[in-house]
Amino acid sequence: MSAPHAQEQPSRSRERQPLVARRWGPQRWRRTAAAAVLVVEMLERTAFFGITSNLVLYLNSLNFNWEGGQASRAALLFLGASYLLAPVGGWLADVYLGRFLTISLSLVLYLATSGLLLATITVDGRKSFCGEMPLLPLEPACPSADCPSSWSSPYCATTLYLVLLLLALAASSVRSNLTSFGADQVMDLGRDATRRFFNWFYWSINLGAVLSLLVVAFIEQNISFLWGYSIIVGLVGLAFFIFLFATPVFITKPPTGSQVSSMLKLAFQKCCPQRSSRNSDNAHLLPDQRSHQRGPSPQEDMANFQVLVKLLPVMVTLVPYWMVYFQMQSTYVLQGLHLHIPNIFQTNPTNSSLALSSEHSNYRIPEAWLLLANVMAVLILVPVKDHLIDPLLLRCKLLPSALQMMALGMFFGFTSIIAAGVLEKERLQYINANQTVPQLIGQDLYYAAPLSIWWQIPQYLLIGISEIFASIPGLEFAYSEAPRSMQGAIMGIFFCLSGVGSLLGSGLVALLSLPGGWMYCPKDFGNINNCRMDLYFFLLAGIQAVTAVLFLWIARRYERTRQDPASQSSSSRVRG
Repeated sequence: MSAPHAQEQPSRSRERQPLVARRWGPQRWRRTAAAAVLVVEMLERTAFFGITSNLVLYLNSLNFNWEGGQASRAALLFLGASYLLAPVGGWLADVYLGRFLTISLSLVLYLATSGLLLATITVDGRKSFCGEMPLLPLEPACPSADCPSSWSSPYCATTLYLVLLLLALAASSVRSNLTSFGADQVMDLGRDATRRFFNWFYWSINLGAVLSLLVVAFIEQNISFLWGYSIIVGLVGLAFFIFLFATPVFITKPPTGSQVSSMLKLAFQKCCPQRSSRNSDNAHLLPDQRSHQRGPSPQEDMANFQVLVKLLPVMVTLVPYWMVYFQMQSTYVLQGLHLHIPNIFQTNPTNSSLALSSEHSNYRIPEAWLLLANVMAVLILVPVKDHLIDPLLLRCKLLPSALQMMALGMFFGFTSIIAAGVLEKERLQYINANQTVPQLIGQDLYYAAPLSIWWQIPQYLLIGISEIFASIPGLEFAYSEAPRSMQGAIMGIFFCLSGVGSLLGSGLVALLSLPGGWMYCPKDFGNINNCRMDLYFFLLAGIQAVTAVLFLWIARRYERTRQDPASQSSSSRVRG
């Protein structure tokens, strides 16, 4: 019992305490440090959502002429990579750089790659990075399924995918390290202070989303992507400046090492015990050398490995939920572009000169604003749940566990994708009856059904409610159930598996975009009127329903194991 605490003392003594702590007092400077982290997170999320909210529209524009399936696939790949690469930044911080330096370098990479994305907007920039593009006009949907595709690879694909991959690496590294770095600032103030920090951290994420959708997305769709992406570069630069400016008030910790190799070694021993027995015997022959090693003992390694084996099935069964969740930033956006989007300012020109001026005074509601239904649901319901619902359920002894709330979140995700499928089926009925409305969004023409885009609000609201019950309790579950020495690694795995869900959704779209698939729309150039995206939504709903049943079975087994006295004593020993 005393050995782990003795090992922790060197790392605590090597923490860099801020110089202003003596003048301000511990609570004031730690709250200042936490506030700086929250502002940086809000600015970074504003920039990130400014890219993701209209990425489909940007790739679908006349600048690149990507097809609807190609643009949707790129958006899903970018979102998936921004989560899938989260363990990379955490590993670099744990082993080599420390969290502060990793965040600083990630923001520099963020600034450089967002600048490259800005450069692709201009004609000269595209010619420099992508070469010349064949001029092919935007056309109505192909009337038959036998139309040949004009080119196999979309224009500027190599450059854009490389920029998006580096941008995803920077965003994932900031996400995986800034969360725990901010918690480090208030950790010594108690568990309640840490819990409140995570609440405000999640609030900052959604506040950034609101600012991005209200301002950046509107500018990108109705004014210019040049102005919108310039704002994004400015936001990242401001976040980097604030992070460096707040350096004197930050608590920084040196890299402490990673347990990845230990976990892999133990997994190899479980799979191949005969081959690993020789190595384990050698380890027992050198007790003096092992006693001088820093880090967890072999017994603690084994206990951590057992906890990881129990946690992984729970987190893996959340992957289909993430497949559904990330549709709101890809196929939901594509569906909204083919619904009737009303103008914010209506003008009724009486002559040709007024008609020309009205083209610039009629601003359409950005399709990305539908994401506000999701974000506002989170911003409103999280405080209500935290201050009213949870205390009431706690007094009545009816407060559900984190696993039960995650199952409820899966149900709301299922209802969201069902609502999207029903709406898409209704939209296609108008298309098949030749009832279309040509609408100009930016400089691109879409053939939409005469159904209002407001019909998408239910699916966005439902996915927002599901986020409250699945995503937030999922983070709480991963953080609270992980041993102290593995909290960073398990949080990285949680983000990584959510990225796997996005990538699986992208792979499913790619598979269904092959000839004969539901998403195969040759010669469509962004219009999805010849696709069967409704069947794609219903397929996702079926996958979600099956895995939700599996999740309930695994969660019941996990809670039964936790109630075992032997399991409780070993896990409490690991958590310190």
